[in-house]
Amino acid sequence: MTTLTAQVIRTARLDLLPLLVEHAEEMAEVLSDPALHTFIGGTPDTPEALRSRYQRVTAGSPDPAVSWLNWVIRPRDEACLTGTIQATIAPSGRGPVAEIAWVVGTPWQGRGIATEAARGLVGWLSRQPVLAVIAHIHPEHQASAAVANAAGLSPTDEWHEGEIRWCRSTRQ
Repeated sequence: MTTLTAQVIRTARLDLLPLLVEHAEEMAEVLSDPALHTFIGGTPDTPEALRSRYQRVTAGSPDPAVSWLNWVIRPRDEACLTGTIQATIAPSGRGPVAEIAWVVGTPWQGRGIATEAARGLVGWLSRQPVLAVIAHIHPEHQASAAVANAAGLSPTDEWHEGEIRWCRSTRQ
């Protein structure tokens, strides 16, 4: 399997920039609202904890068959970061599959940022050697379900750790 690396992805309004350890301090502020953890659990990370996590994820997966791809989201009309989006590419019985997730800071929600970022990422993944894109979404998280739907994913009958698996094939 080819190891993928995060590249800049541009959409109509956004730049998805490969995550850097240096983003930790700004992202700690962006992700500081405890409400962001309603469906995913946990609490907001301190800048130090986020820096440590970013060091781990930017170093890459210890499994050479798995690619960890992480981006920060920056609207081009604002001089700030607004969230993150990620994809983990791993082998499956049929070929490589991408599992994606996103989070947008509370002040920027409701502006279509997560939807545009997810569409941009799914479009980019569709041009990579990936057979399908999946996301796991809490059944009560209406906003994330709307983002997944807008990015072309559909809910399945499969559950994973209390969340519904959404899927989109990238090969017709």
